[in-house]
Amino acid sequence: MTPSRRSFTTLLGLGAVTLGLTACAPTTRKHGTPGADPEPDASSEPPAWVMPDEAAPHTATWMSFAVRDDIWSPELAPAVRATLVEIANAIAEFEPVHALVPFGEPVVGAGTGVTLHEHECDDLWMRDTGPVFVHSAAENPIAAVNFNFNGWGEKQEHAADATVASGVCAFAGVEELKTELVLEGGALEVDGEGTAIITESCVLNDNRNPGWTKPDVESELAQLLGIEKVIWLPGIAGADITDGHTDFYARFTSPGVVVAARDDYRGSFDYDVTREHLTILRAATDARGRQLDVHVLPAPKKLRKEFLHDDFAAGYINFYVCNGGVIAPEFGDPKADAHAKQTLTKMFPGRTIVQLNIDPLASGGGGIHCATQQQPHFATS
Repeated sequence: MTPSRRSFTTLLGLGAVTLGLTACAPTTRKHGTPGADPEPDASSEPPAWVMPDEAAPHTATWMSFAVRDDIWSPELAPAVRATLVEIANAIAEFEPVHALVPFGEPVVGAGTGVTLHEHECDDLWMRDTGPVFVHSAAENPIAAVNFNFNGWGEKQEHAADATVASGVCAFAGVEELKTELVLEGGALEVDGEGTAIITESCVLNDNRNPGWTKPDVESELAQLLGIEKVIWLPGIAGADITDGHTDFYARFTSPGVVVAARDDYRGSFDYDVTREHLTILRAATDARGRQLDVHVLPAPKKLRKEFLHDDFAAGYINFYVCNGGVIAPEFGDPKADAHAKQTLTKMFPGRTIVQLNIDPLASGGGGIHCATQQQPHFATS
């Protein structure tokens, strides 16, 4: 049986679940050697590339509409496809959307703001399979990093998904940067000013990067993404298919400000680790020396029952920031949904908060952020 993207534990018998806390010429490079000390002068070198904050202006959003019956089941797949289209149309109210579609597969309901590109994919999680866009002050300022998607540590078939990053680079017309580092976009959270939050359980896992140390990863990300400081969260390996992605634990809402998840169910594997994360984040400073201002976004206590599943991702952290808007989930808990919207309104002043029922998607263990990848807007002159 193909493993689901993220594993969750059903609470009691009441339908509540735990907070899920899943044609361009490539340039191949590797900064340093795994296990070796970083180059002595690496910190003095200007970064070759910089990854902007998600809230920076976008050119477009990238998605995948690939929903395979053998992964999602024939019964669930139609509802998941419809949810993806709804998310794409919501984002298209703020910026263009580009979606990869398997060859010959029809798409129903996509609006005029959604451009379709035929490309084989195994699954829909563009955050993890797609490239990470970066910019530089060099003559050709736009590129994207291919982080070698390997099915979350060889847990799921990914022959087609391993080609998605290159395909997006080709469709977008940007240079593809290659690295020996293996990770998914869901493991990276950046503030655009040199700080990243990353889970050890994912990036330092032998199923992705055997032999790599924290200094190895930090040195590579300094050159690829302009990261000056990494705040490492332990995460938890093996509890879900992603080995604990950052984007279900903590998100920057602006430089120096973080919203974090807390699992309040004592029977959850995330109960202790989310508290440890909060302790680490509250004590942390960013690359500019600012003490992090940490806000907690609680999970819903009530959920609709139609799509409830052991893998259901019931948390608000997995929102997506686009031009002028924030696309976030709602779960049918009026009090918690309203609190999430109020919190995001405060965290993102001047942006419209759009809440969507994503239950079919959440039943597969992911959310809106997992299904999207931003292409930041970079001036070329």
